[in-house]
Amino acid sequence: MRRRDFLKAGSVLTAAGLVSSAAAQELPTLDAGKRSKLAKVKALTFDVFGTTCDWRSSIIREGEMWGARNNIRANWPDLADDWINGYGPVVDRMYSGEIPWGKIDDVYSIILHELRPKYGLEDLSEEEIYNFVRAWHRIAPWPDALEGIRALKKKYIVASLSDGNVSMLINIAKNAGIPWDAVLSSELSGRHYKPEKEVYLKAAELLSLRPHEILMVSAHKGDLAGASAAGFTTVLVPRPKAYVEGASLYDNLDEFSFDIMANDYIHLSRILNAI
Repeated sequence: MRRRDFLKAGSVLTAAGLVSSAAAQELPTLDAGKRSKLAKVKALTFDVFGTTCDWRSSIIREGEMWGARNNIRANWPDLADDWINGYGPVVDRMYSGEIPWGKIDDVYSIILHELRPKYGLEDLSEEEIYNFVRAWHRIAPWPDALEGIRALKKKYIVASLSDGNVSMLINIAKNAGIPWDAVLSSELSGRHYKPEKEVYLKAAELLSLRPHEILMVSAHKGDLAGASAAGFTTVLVPRPKAYVEGASLYDNLDEFSFDIMANDYIHLSRILNAI
């Protein structure tokens, strides 16, 4: 799966009618095989952008506040969507050697530079570009995230596993109060981004666990596919509001497998008997 498809494969399963509100908090009936897999789990690793945190609303809010302070009017929802959609192509250019390798801070800076003419931001200084990119360090968690992670932390190791660079993930956690046991990032695996297998295997190595002892929590199809290929157990947590409507419908749903699905982190805590 290409990185741009991985990012776009957000979660709109509720909108597609695959998760009904009436059944949202019901505990799934698990067969013996899945119960056995979950019984071996010792740690949960969480995607951050879109799954743990509502990046889109956060970036729109930051843009509105930043624009008001600097007397800049822009279509902030469209800018947020263009910003995230530029991620895959820029990382692909890094892999090809067209541009130097960089961390996600660098990726978001490159994208914002390229979006300047479209949104009337040509007069921004490099310092202003830097400060606006830092908005990604302040994205807010979904309403259920903190309570769910705290509950899961009582029973499991809980860690981020994101393409965000380590410093960004630390700042997000400190600003939002996310109680990670460890901050893991694709940055730690060298020149790799999710959904490459090396990212997940490095996380398992750093946690001194076997891959099947880790449950990858994500709203992204590509993330779960990559984690599964590395031997992780997987859980889908749909986040329909993480992307603009219609921009991230799952394709090939019949080919998409994951071990369990939870409506949110509190629901996941109930499934795993953490609350």
